Amino acid sequence: MEIKQILELVEREKINFIDLKVVDLWGRWRHVTLARTNFSEKTFVEGIGFDASNLGYAKVSNSDMILLPDPQTAIIEEFGEEKVLSMICDVHDAITGEPSMHDPRNILKQTLKSIKEIADNVYFGPEYEFHIFEDVKYSITNNDISVKIDSSEGFWNAEKRGEYFIGKKRGYHRIPPFDTLMEVRNKIVNKLLEYGVPVKYHHHEVGSCQVEIELNFVDALKAADYTLLVKYVARQVAKDYGFVVTFMPKPLYDEAGNGMHVHQFLTKNGENIFNGEKIYNLSDTALSYIAGLLKHANSVMAFTNPSTNSYRRLVPGFEAPTNAVFALANRTAAIRIPAYVKDPKKRRIEFRTIDASCNPYLAFSAMILAGIDGIRKNLDPTKEGFGPFEGDAYKENIKPLAPSLDAALFALEKDNEYLKTFPKELLTHWINEKYKELREINSVPHPKEFENYFDV
Repeated sequence: MEIKQILELVEREKINFIDLKVVDLWGRWRHVTLARTNFSEKTFVEGIGFDASNLGYAKVSNSDMILLPDPQTAIIEEFGEEKVLSMICDVHDAITGEPSMHDPRNILKQTLKSIKEIADNVYFGPEYEFHIFEDVKYSITNNDISVKIDSSEGFWNAEKRGEYFIGKKRGYHRIPPFDTLMEVRNKIVNKLLEYGVPVKYHHHEVGSCQVEIELNFVDALKAADYTLLVKYVARQVAKDYGFVVTFMPKPLYDEAGNGMHVHQFLTKNGENIFNGEKIYNLSDTALSYIAGLLKHANSVMAFTNPSTNSYRRLVPGFEAPTNAVFALANRTAAIRIPAYVKDPKKRRIEFRTIDASCNPYLAFSAMILAGIDGIRKNLDPTKEGFGPFEGDAYKENIKPLAPSLDAALFALEKDNEYLKTFPKELLTHWINEKYKELREINSVPHPKEFENYFDV
């Protein structure tokens, strides 16, 4: 939508509130809502001032920045009787008026600009896995460390459900009445379609209460915007049903975790430059992109898998990768080449390590820059020892991925030159903040420690 169209829409629909959304450093949306009387064409030029230190990417001593809404992201939401116009914002420096170099959305924009000699566009097709629960309680106090999760669909409630329940790890593509979440998924997808999000399909996933929504290909910036919109809509709709949604990578012990697999390819002059005549019908460009992404995989994971919980998912036996290898149709590899893709225009790779605890703008930027570094250096994934790998990668220790967040952060400290659009100050801040998270989590006794060590 153009600015003029938005202003006309606000008048025509008598919209009283304009909601401005902005991503913080950690990948969560924040928002401020303008009254209609304080919204005009000037809003798109002068913006709205705010304290960016609360978003994680500015110092308190110099935290005044402005939000500039992107008219291309406009959607109409409904809250009770009110229609609300909602837009995603970019962050600009309050003094210079220039885009903030620390704004994650701007970093992705700069990343895409920086690779124009190689690719005109980067296309992503994300898969969103998440859990829908009926009750979640957790507590951390001096004398109580506990988590309690429940859902009538859970296999642990089989005695109450009778015949119609999904057994442990048996939920993949199950149908109703075993799949009890189809109605809420339909509602989520209908709302996403209404907002222009190109949903491909949805289905029940392997775990109890676990579902997936997959998108058709969109450009990388839209894919990042849509990632936050999918999470937002899923939570809003689920709340209306009395459900609670989580995208955390591993909410349930000994059950499938939530990844956010990202299918991806590059185009130049309208042509898919991943299509070719090399192995798996890939081009040399695609193979070099694979090599770059796998070569930098451990440091990339500091952004694609930025939580301690991420690494509880990346363990053998749950279709989550543990080795930096590529393979055809192999879900144990970090990069899978889908065997069912026959259309040269859609030739692609799938990065399976990433999860939705990431900030999508930073994670997508890191993936792209790692792959592009491989192209610029003409890397060969086979010569680098990344495959192609045939067989069960869980049984091998070929090119181990970072097994923990501290290992990924250590890798990022040593390997970050390829992240050309990431300010050094932001990298240092990210690493320091993530180490702070690690120290806090490591200071909390774990229930398993009581089981193992209480009687020592």
